[in-house]
Amino acid sequence: MEEEDDLVSEDDILLRSEKELHDAARCNATEKMLQLIRRGVDIRAKNNTDRTALHWAAGAGHEQAVKLLLEHDPALDDEDSFGMNALLLAAWFGHSHILQILVNAGAKINCENKNGLNLLHCAAQRGHIKVMEFIMEDLEDIRLDKVNKAGRTALHLAAEHGKLEVVEFLIGSGCHHNIKDKENNTALHLAAKNGHSEVLQKLVEIGVHLDEKNAEGITALHFAAEGGYDDCVKLLTEAGCDVNCQTEKRMSCLHYAALQGYEDLARLLLNAGVDTDAVNYQNSSSIHIAVLQNFPSMVKLLIDAECDLDIADCRQQTPLHVAAEHGRQDIAEMILVAGVNLKLLDKQGKTSLDVAARGNHINLADMIIKADRFYKWEKDNVNSDSDSWVAQNLTFKQDHRLETQHIRSVIWRLATKYLKPNEWKKLAHYWKFTDAHIRAIEQQWTGTKSYRDHGHRMLLIWLHGVIMAGENPIKGLYEGLVGIGRRDLAESIRKKANADTSSPSKCIAM
Repeated sequence: MEEEDDLVSEDDILLRSEKELHDAARCNATEKMLQLIRRGVDIRAKNNTDRTALHWAAGAGHEQAVKLLLEHDPALDDEDSFGMNALLLAAWFGHSHILQILVNAGAKINCENKNGLNLLHCAAQRGHIKVMEFIMEDLEDIRLDKVNKAGRTALHLAAEHGKLEVVEFLIGSGCHHNIKDKENNTALHLAAKNGHSEVLQKLVEIGVHLDEKNAEGITALHFAAEGGYDDCVKLLTEAGCDVNCQTEKRMSCLHYAALQGYEDLARLLLNAGVDTDAVNYQNSSSIHIAVLQNFPSMVKLLIDAECDLDIADCRQQTPLHVAAEHGRQDIAEMILVAGVNLKLLDKQGKTSLDVAARGNHINLADMIIKADRFYKWEKDNVNSDSDSWVAQNLTFKQDHRLETQHIRSVIWRLATKYLKPNEWKKLAHYWKFTDAHIRAIEQQWTGTKSYRDHGHRMLLIWLHGVIMAGENPIKGLYEGLVGIGRRDLAESIRKKANADTSSPSKCIAM
């Protein structure tokens, strides 16, 4: 050997000449290989992952390089650090002719890598049908259903990686369809988990067990739903999978859809008759999850499907409690318009209004008070003829409409300039606001002049009810102020309203 034949680099344990041999084998440069071999280079030399020249040549599918190496007695069955020998590498990369050469040279055919993958596993996982045909036709003692260290057969691996042709080949060769791996997954589970609908279709056609559960109680349908694979979910539900199956953690497919905000998938499940109100191990229904994850359109979908909005989770929270806790106004609006029981208490004995007020979600708290007052008005006015108008126009959000601008500015002046610190409360009592309503409004602290904000909020909530009931707000203000002994204010408001002809009359006649 020449003297300058030192190590290639710190991180490689090959000599320079050995590295040259590896590179030549990798690109089928047989002349170069022959020169190096004649110079006495060790053809069994291993790099830092224990690869030899034969590994490179076999993996790359270079017939001449492999044959040349075989003439010089390589270690035929040497494994690299992953437990891959030349034969397994040839199978992995799909070189059936190399496989044939190595087998004829006497390579051990029942070899496995570190994960227990044999020739069949390697070819199946990578979708190499020619290699599989060679293995099945030309090799002895090949067990079709042999498992790797994870308990997976060739069918498992082909299904997991979406290799349809291989799946068909294995089924045609008579493999078992319902074998479970160490986590109790069948091939159907793995195809669904990875969204391989064509493989799934094939497995469904041959009649595998559709509702098998794995160690965590997960079915193929759960996996498809969790991955958001609409086509797989459609296929499985149409094939008759149990759409209401629950996992060990009592998760349903709809829970998974809600968790990720998969609306189309939720529609598929709803059409397939999924139970909207199933609860998981935290006693959360799908709508709890959708509210928590902040998916308003998913919430709307579930409300339209008439889910139960009063279910309480393990913290005794309803979906509205969850919306209130996180300040989700749009979602709270949908829930309030749909109609819920506002008296329900969480584990700390708090209503959703208490929760909103405590979290300083002021607009949301006001929406809940408006809804509470509206529900009461609705109950007292079952036969009200404005009902259809109300149903169409029901909202509990802040009012920014042009036609109420005038009355809103009257209210603002009243609250900030004319009402004394405790008078807003007197008015609130006069208009039958409950103590809980007043408490919730008072939780907002903005300094010593807080009463102005409190009064303004209370008056706007009151105005919402008046408009909904189709009453005259100026008349209502007048009566209220007289009722708390402020006739002076009442008269000045009436005078101002009558004098202010510029204000649209519909404001008064609402």
